[in-house]
Amino acid sequence: MSAYEALAASYDALTRDIAYEETLRFLEAVLQALDAAPETVLDLACGTGSLSVLMARRGWRVTGVDCAPEMLTAAYDKALALEENRPFFACQRMEALALPTPVDLAVCCLDSLNYLTSPGDCRETFRRVYEHLNPGGVFFFDINSASKLRGLDGQVFLDESDDVYCVWRAEFDPDENICYYGMDLFQRAGGLWRRSFEEHAEYAYEAEDLESWLTGAGFSRVCVYGDRVLKVPEPKAQRIYFAAVKEKL
Repeated sequence: MSAYEALAASYDALTRDIAYEETLRFLEAVLQALDAAPETVLDLACGTGSLSVLMARRGWRVTGVDCAPEMLTAAYDKALALEENRPFFACQRMEALALPTPVDLAVCCLDSLNYLTSPGDCRETFRRVYEHLNPGGVFFFDINSASKLRGLDGQVFLDESDDVYCVWRAEFDPDENICYYGMDLFQRAGGLWRRSFEEHAEYAYEAEDLESWLTGAGFSRVCVYGDRVLKVPEPKAQRIYFAAVKEKL
């Protein structure tokens, strides 16, 4: 089963601890530091749309893009709670991004970029995001660091809610430079439980390579931060944030 096909229905229940508001506040701090005031936003790999909806509530006009139709269905349903300024959602892969008009800001959060397990696809994504930004636009994203992904090898984790039980096991392949997550999902279906299995994979990108590829895509300034702090990341940082700026005309 492909990634997020079964997980989509239980994703929000299993990720209640994700601090979307804190991520948004950090994004706003980064934008202030860069003297950027966006009006239009691309939420790349938007998932179930939690961040898309928060950004729309801030008054930004949001387009959410994801390659998983099941996640987009959940995002669309969530956006219906907004009386106005609802995000628009489209099903696209990151490396095949195609928008009708450019935006002022592109965000790609929750280590979604790590899911591009081909460095070539990552570089193509950077190129396409650059092309779809207005001059002066900002590309903001985060990754699971390479050291974090390597350290997950052999780890087993449990997540549960009233209606879902998830067991996932991590295995890092040093030859492929990829961390694989095997997820066993048990989801309540009436009086029974339905079992399904998904495999997720994340590539262990080095921050230095991403900086180089962003510059190669045309970005004139690249800032690298620790986990929601306006400081350079520590050597063993678990999550790293980037902000890349497209030069103004």
